[in-house]
Amino acid sequence: MVNEKMKALGETRSVIRELFEFGKILKRERGEENVFDFSLGNPSAPVPDCVNEAIENRLKDGNIHNYTSAQGDLSARAKIAEYHRNRTGIDISADNIYMTYGAASALSAVFLALNTGSCEYIAIAPFFPEYKVFTESAGGKLVAVKTKDDFSLDVDAVAAAVTEKTCCVILNSPNNPVGNVYSEKELKALAAALSIKRKQTGRTIYIVSDEPYREITYGKDVPDVMNIYDDTIICYSFSKTLSLAGERIGYVAVSPKADCTGEIYSAVCGAGRALGYVCAPSLFQRVVTDCLGKTADIAVYRRNRDLIYEIVTRCGFECVKPEGAFYLFIKCPIESGKFFEICKGEGVLVVPSESFGVNGYVRLAYCVPTDVIERSAPHFEIIAKKCGLMK
Repeated sequence: MVNEKMKALGETRSVIRELFEFGKILKRERGEENVFDFSLGNPSAPVPDCVNEAIENRLKDGNIHNYTSAQGDLSARAKIAEYHRNRTGIDISADNIYMTYGAASALSAVFLALNTGSCEYIAIAPFFPEYKVFTESAGGKLVAVKTKDDFSLDVDAVAAAVTEKTCCVILNSPNNPVGNVYSEKELKALAAALSIKRKQTGRTIYIVSDEPYREITYGKDVPDVMNIYDDTIICYSFSKTLSLAGERIGYVAVSPKADCTGEIYSAVCGAGRALGYVCAPSLFQRVVTDCLGKTADIAVYRRNRDLIYEIVTRCGFECVKPEGAFYLFIKCPIESGKFFEICKGEGVLVVPSESFGVNGYVRLAYCVPTDVIERSAPHFEIIAKKCGLMK
């Protein structure tokens, strides 16, 4: 016999991954030029030169492929801590940093570390679908709280959802799937509300800030959550900013100002051990710390954003212009299931919003070659006509 819950997860891909695999089949059937796969947030911008240079230089080092310490190489953690200190002014150290296999393992370890039994994790909907998998696998329950209609934080709704079982609020800014950036004003209001709730419940409520898109913005600043709320834990990935999605490298940063900082960090280390997330890839621990503050060419995504936004709005579709990340969240002009099927029939692969915790939208990932977006324009016009938006 096996764990039936794990068996079900293994037999059923996420909607995003299912569409990605379906796209491969469709390309073989129709020809790659006739399929426009906007399903997966797979970075298309080339890695910056510093990555390849760092790989070449690091390969000259001895023992580069050996195990590091379980929580990560000390020099790598020290460099990341220094980077945070310089950016935020917060006195974070290597002993607040845990190297991980991207943001997924960072989140999984943190959620397990925070669960003291039957805990609740508040997620701001729309949210990354795997939050539900990660929190439930940690033994907790995901509580979805919707944003306001304009996708800004509904602080009153978050506060109302807090109970004595709440261990954290999960933030993702820039957001997947909307692309909005939470303002300093919004975050300060949230911090104030959580501080009040802490006094009422007698329990520390942490903010887990999921930040894989931190540097992918189009002119809007991303506030440092640690400077706004002491009880903050950051989960970071280099997958998007350095176009290293396949290398799986990231980290957890526990604020030194957080309640029970040392205990939280120890619990993250223990959760990493329990989950098998120890000793992240040795070479890339060093490579990414040689490239701190660098990014792939964000101009590629800005160009794609402006192009796809112009195409879909010209066709009559409603969406918020993204301030960061590389997703467009389009409102369905007709019943969402029917709209999704019309898109799929035209070879335009987008992700239904139900898996993101809200209804009536689809997510489009524009981190694709620009020519894919250009060639998709006539197909969006056909979709618009079938939905009654164009004649």
